[in-house]
Amino acid sequence: MKDKFVIGLDYGSDSARALIVNATTGEELATAVKYYPRWKAGKYCNPGINQYRQHPLDYLEVLEASVKEALEKSPAGTAENIVGIAFDTTGSTPAFTDENGTPLALLPEFAENPNAMFVLWKDHTAIKEAAEINKHCKESAIDYSAYEGGIYSSEWFWAKALHVLREDKAVAAKAYSIVEYCEWLPAVLTGVTKSSDIVRSRCACGHKAMWHEKWGGLPSEDFLGSLDPLLKGFRARLFDKTETADKSVGRLSNEWAKRLGLSTDVVVAGGAFDCHMGAVGAGVTPHTFVRVIGTSTCDVMVADYNEIGDNLIKGICGQVDGSVIPGMIGLEAGQSGFGDIYAWFKRILEFPLKQIIGNSSLLDENTKQKLIDETADRIIPALTKEAEKLPITDDCVVATDWMNGRRTPDANQLLKGTITGITLATSAPQIFRALVEATAFGSKAIVDRFINEGIRIDNVIGIGGIALKSPFVMQTLSDVLNMPIKVCKTDQACALGAAMFAATAAGIYGKVEDAQKAMSSGFAKEYYPIDDNAKAYKAIYDKYQLVGKFTEKELFC
Repeated sequence: MKDKFVIGLDYGSDSARALIVNATTGEELATAVKYYPRWKAGKYCNPGINQYRQHPLDYLEVLEASVKEALEKSPAGTAENIVGIAFDTTGSTPAFTDENGTPLALLPEFAENPNAMFVLWKDHTAIKEAAEINKHCKESAIDYSAYEGGIYSSEWFWAKALHVLREDKAVAAKAYSIVEYCEWLPAVLTGVTKSSDIVRSRCACGHKAMWHEKWGGLPSEDFLGSLDPLLKGFRARLFDKTETADKSVGRLSNEWAKRLGLSTDVVVAGGAFDCHMGAVGAGVTPHTFVRVIGTSTCDVMVADYNEIGDNLIKGICGQVDGSVIPGMIGLEAGQSGFGDIYAWFKRILEFPLKQIIGNSSLLDENTKQKLIDETADRIIPALTKEAEKLPITDDCVVATDWMNGRRTPDANQLLKGTITGITLATSAPQIFRALVEATAFGSKAIVDRFINEGIRIDNVIGIGGIALKSPFVMQTLSDVLNMPIKVCKTDQACALGAAMFAATAAGIYGKVEDAQKAMSSGFAKEYYPIDDNAKAYKAIYDKYQLVGKFTEKELFC
């Protein structure tokens, strides 16, 4: 019998990667990564107001390029034996569409309008709208945020939609419906031409759009219309039902089969968010806490219905039936900034490189650029080497990890980061170590919330680039949590998870858990807490909490 292969497509913040996997063994045949060209050029974004938008053409162009390159790297005959394809994407990343389900930015009159594009997960322009939604939920007969942790975030579906409608009359006049891009990409590949025919993601809608079967789907028309008249009518034009990602949404259309070099027999699975499929790729099971560690973090767990019962877990990013593994409750939390915080500090230290060396008359342009690039690449490794040597003491620099607001526990995107305990003797490695510790302390706050809400955690798994490449960060995290942490062997856990869903949707496996067992990559390393470090961090964590309380109450209330 010929081997069957599947493609997992992982759409991150900066790039998309296509992974071709043997659906029987989990062997990774080939991968290709493509960066979004317009995003890379900095188009349509304004960091000063936390505006981050992505053009749908970026998504389509890298889709075709990454799949073709991965197929070219694969053994001869692979394309003929591809049976399934699945997407994971960032989220909540919604866009307005016309009646055909086409994002407005693909229409000529909106081609350069950021408000017509996909609003990236980390876009925080809707803070005001999120606050209004939270107030409206608490005053309503039904608290529609109850299964979203009780606090609605500016990073999510309705807040972003309302902000854009208020911001742009032209978009508001043309907008017919709204789509998450984990729903849109499968619809594109299967040739959907009506908004009403787009299969809606249980993962996206349950965690970010306040969808729940208990109240018949989305929030009521009365709730949305009384929140703002601009939202009137959208509920009827959106959807009632959602589907889990293990189900087929159709097969490749003739157009996309030709563009990708595949057969029209290829099954397209439902879409979901990257961290949720990443957790599946990492081998999530009940009582396992999976950390998807990148620019931000997303923390995912699954729980049995009996364990959750009627318990509403406060301050997280939702508890949704089937959002991770069908037949279980998916739980999500996370930090708005993790690797982004290290990158920010690196940019601070790069200032003299770019402004002084970059304008030097002593070197030719080629030498200057090489020197700048080489030095910039060595900043984080050099900081890490020196930070590792520093003792852990409770009179050290202490930072909070809210440079991009706080996602969980208890979302508050108005918060900003703080660094305290600085003296004239404080060095760059000390500040860097404090930032690494801050991201670990933010992680502990999430773990503590789950445990305090009655969710048992037996195992921790880390996935993503930082998990594989930074022993210093991972050991610090293990020490602060005082828990062992396993690191996935694959550096493509999200794409591998998507491949598992593709294999299940294509009928190779009856359920996602079977695909997990057969296709798992295993683990590359396990970190264990160092007793002395874990004890020392308890006192510093107390200081982190005190600084955090002061920051939230006195500085950015």
